Amino acid sequence: MGLFEVVNDGKNIESTNYFDSEHAKQGYFYLSTNSGCVRLLVPDNQLQAIKDFKAAKYVILSRGPWPEQEGKDALELLFEDFSANPYVIYMVEQQCDMLPDGKGDWILAVWSREGKKFVCPLKYRHVNSIPYLRGWGG
Repeated sequence: MGLFEVVNDGKNIESTNYFDSEHAKQGYFYLSTNSGCVRLLVPDNQLQAIKDFKAAKYVILSRGPWPEQEGKDALELLFEDFSANPYVIYMVEQQCDMLPDGKGDWILAVWSREGKKFVCPLKYRHVNSIPYLRGWGG
């Protein structure tokens, strides 16, 4: 992934060139972290997923190697709604500008081209392998 410019205003995004990028046009999500907030940038062609995100009570960000992607450092974002099939997004490290360190309280904010759409608590953990697909404490 190329580098994207994200101008921060604390937890908020003041501006970004991500939404007009080729990566966004191809449907790739992007994570940007600042001030205790992990911001999930949703490309225009994935906007329908936001309604599914909103069912989540919290999001679990699991980080670990992804054997199917040559063992690359990867992420699993599991939108925990306590259903049998929560919404899950898989990303490689290159789809992130910075990741949380796992210390302290974090939140996830979902952003589209029009602005912030959804905010919920974020739980962070390291795992032995992606996909992990387990609830918190599981």
